[in-house]
Amino acid sequence: MTELPRRTSVVAFVLLYLAYCISYVDRAAISLALAQIGKDFNLQAADLGIVISAFFLGYAAMQVPGGWLSDRFGSKYVVIITIVMWSLFTAFTSLAWSLTSLIAIRFIFGIAEGGFPPASIRAVAEVFKKDSRPKMSALLLSSNYAGSMVAPLIMAPLILWLGWRHAFNTIGIAGIVFAVAYFVFVPYLGRPGEPGAGVAAKAENRAPMRELMKTPLLWQLMVVWFGLSCVNKGLDSWMPLYLLQQRGLDLKTVGVVAPIPFVMATIATAMGGWVMTTFFAEREKYLLIGASALTGIFLYAMYKAETIAMLITYQSVVYFFKSFVLASVIALPTKLLRDDQIGSGIGMVNLGGQSAGFVAPVAIGFIVTGTGSFDAAFGFLVAMTALSVVVAATINTAEPKLAPQTA
Repeated sequence: MTELPRRTSVVAFVLLYLAYCISYVDRAAISLALAQIGKDFNLQAADLGIVISAFFLGYAAMQVPGGWLSDRFGSKYVVIITIVMWSLFTAFTSLAWSLTSLIAIRFIFGIAEGGFPPASIRAVAEVFKKDSRPKMSALLLSSNYAGSMVAPLIMAPLILWLGWRHAFNTIGIAGIVFAVAYFVFVPYLGRPGEPGAGVAAKAENRAPMRELMKTPLLWQLMVVWFGLSCVNKGLDSWMPLYLLQQRGLDLKTVGVVAPIPFVMATIATAMGGWVMTTFFAEREKYLLIGASALTGIFLYAMYKAETIAMLITYQSVVYFFKSFVLASVIALPTKLLRDDQIGSGIGMVNLGGQSAGFVAPVAIGFIVTGTGSFDAAFGFLVAMTALSVVVAATINTAEPKLAPQTA
């Protein structure tokens, strides 16, 4: 692998980080605009829930294909195409004229954005040395939570100032401009097997998906991240309503306290790769077991908290330990997988996490509707952490390679 100048690697990483933040701003826009959209289209809460879930369905479906494409052709053009496409469909959201059109646009938006996570991790593998990839991959993923914190600060004023349709147009255009900047400043590193490619591997020897499908570790990581992502997506979707209805807070207070746990999540994800490689080398399963178990324990404590201050404190700790799992399940494949398999492998693992984005909110909705309270919903989330603990206990990462290195 030809070593890139440090400045090029840093510029590529910063642009990828910003792209992730932009993706979360675009994604959060629909949630912040739901009230206006529901009023304009005369939609019920159940209709709006379908609109949100449509994104995650498309997003999850594109994880593995997006990873395969980045392995096959290199990351640069996959990253650029995904940014352009999700920006276009962000803007197209402003053209929606009915519930059906809105669902269709958001589903395609999910497909457009779904290829970005595996391609972005693949890009990290192209611009950083093998021993740096777990740390840099985890640091990149901290942008997820940074974007979640920034999104309301950008979108809420835009929606109030311009209205939801023009706000979607504005951020869509901004995304396309950013894609041009990425094209200009990040070099094309080739694809595996090409002369001068950033990743050395023989194209004719590659059958990455066939090998990956036979790799137990990736299936285990997929299930572990599905369990913890149920906690992530479940709390992200329902905590505001829980605080309003079950805890009696007003909307202004909810707006102040809701972002606090994301600060802890950003910190934990940023340092997760370093913690894994420094203290848990060849023993990564114990980090996954411990972080998953502590997530479940503090999730139960959060449910039992008697004051809002303690509830938010416990939720912050939940997000802290949960984010160590995210950092580890994404960083571990960059350490163990062959170079030409990283995009596809990340896509497989993230398929588990993003599937939870479709499953958990719907499951909690049915539980709350059926029982009339959030008690059983918290029980469901604790059970998901237990699933992650059990599956993590079966993992073996002491093998030298997941798949034989190409000649």
